[in-house]
Amino acid sequence: MTTPDPGTTIPGGTTAAGTSGLSWLWLAALVLVLDQITKRVVLAQFAPYPAVIAITRFFNLVHVHNTGAAFSFLADAGGWQRWFFVGLGFAAVGLLTVLMLRHAAQTWFALAASLIISGAIGNTIDRLSWGHVIDFIDLHAGGWHWPAFNIADSCIVVGAALLVLDELRRVRRG
Repeated sequence: MTTPDPGTTIPGGTTAAGTSGLSWLWLAALVLVLDQITKRVVLAQFAPYPAVIAITRFFNLVHVHNTGAAFSFLADAGGWQRWFFVGLGFAAVGLLTVLMLRHAAQTWFALAASLIISGAIGNTIDRLSWGHVIDFIDLHAGGWHWPAFNIADSCIVVGAALLVLDELRRVRRG
């Protein structure tokens, strides 16, 4: 009797290595819920920018509406960007979900995809609900502020970094 390859999907959606694609979807859902709860708290408790709540010497809470993408890219584009980013979010979630389910046994890849999926869904929910993304984390040093961001943005960045690291590891083993 032969043993299936560790990346082979067996009936029930579990891989031969024992990792279920469903587990990664649950992780994405959990992070998505955390993202949405934090945004609801910000909406309910914080006045929109310029109100700033200093937490530490380098960390503030703010309430910012971002109609663009990362670093407010296309924020002043006139409104069409909302639907462009909604479509991009749906496309990214669809593609990454398929890839994540196919490669659920590849831990780094599946974790990265799960984080990006949760972040993309979180920001897409914001765009559909309010027409903008709710950002609230303000990191700063020496009078310089990083653009405000949220948990969904953090998940997308960490997920993208994990994808790069995973690929570098794969090439190195190569």
